[in-house]
Amino acid sequence: MRRACRTIYAGPVAIGGDAPVSVQSMTNTDTRDAAATLSQIEALAKAGADIVRVSVYDEQCVQAVRELVDRSPVPLVADIHFDHRLALGAMENGIHKLRINPGNIERGEDVRRMVDCAKRHHVPIRIGVNTGSLPKDLVAEKGVTAEVMVEAAMRHVRILEDCGFYDIALSLKASDVRLNVEAYRRMAAICDYPLHLGVTEAGRRGMGNVKSDIGIGALLLDGIGDTIRVSLSGDPVPEVAAGINILRAIGLRRDAVNIVSCPTCGRKGMDVDAIAKEVEKRLAGVELPITVAIMGCVVNGPGEAKQADIGIAGGGTAGALFRHGELVRRVPKEQLLDALMEEIAVIAKGMGKEI
Repeated sequence: MRRACRTIYAGPVAIGGDAPVSVQSMTNTDTRDAAATLSQIEALAKAGADIVRVSVYDEQCVQAVRELVDRSPVPLVADIHFDHRLALGAMENGIHKLRINPGNIERGEDVRRMVDCAKRHHVPIRIGVNTGSLPKDLVAEKGVTAEVMVEAAMRHVRILEDCGFYDIALSLKASDVRLNVEAYRRMAAICDYPLHLGVTEAGRRGMGNVKSDIGIGALLLDGIGDTIRVSLSGDPVPEVAAGINILRAIGLRRDAVNIVSCPTCGRKGMDVDAIAKEVEKRLAGVELPITVAIMGCVVNGPGEAKQADIGIAGGGTAGALFRHGELVRRVPKEQLLDALMEEIAVIAKGMGKEI
């Protein structure tokens, strides 16, 4: 069951409540170079990002925000630290959401100005806590723990709540996956603000994906999480596909074919890997919410194929073709791929789609 929480809006994108879990990423261009930054925003949006964050670290960045907002195909978040004037400028220039820690702004009246501006422009604020920048007094007393991460986030939350501001999202990121998951679980139990999930400093593609898959996936399976970002070093575009695939694997997105294929063994009666690769190739980019099973033998094959929308199971010189749990026919194994694709096309046509 999905964790109940309030709903906030980054432009037209709803976050929390019953809204779908959205996928975010962040540009790594110099924000002052509006053309380069916009090009990366467009690439991220094309890859499937719902929301994109940009760093706003000086007045030139603030001036670039106007052009970025006007031309961006998705809502933008301004990542700001220490200087409330940058937040004011970004909001006046149309930014859809802020990522800022109000406790890093020294004077209370500056926080009040920022909050008043956020209210006026209907801009939500994400409070982002990272283990690399926790309050020194908390770390000195208790160390770097999930409890400390939650208390650090709540310090910032209380500042905004004291200003009568509640359009808040939270993130509590660590590079340690266990610590990361524990902090989010603790926070989810004590507040009803939307949570943005991610494993910070996860590393490069490969192990960085593994850490993110575990850290984000574990929480989503608990019903925790309203937006996600897979943080990888380098080009941010692959982050988007990684995030989307996490949602698909858990069943929170049904916008692509889910291919189930066996790991194969000596009993296999067909080249499972070759058939699976060809099916992936032919269905690439097809938004068809079905499960296709490609199984190599008669041990688990028929059972898995029956549970899928459409499936094949190898066996001897011929294989079995199943559709919605029913045996359609037996097919010579050299014709299995074509028979499978023909049945998928029939299902797709019934859904009003062509492949």
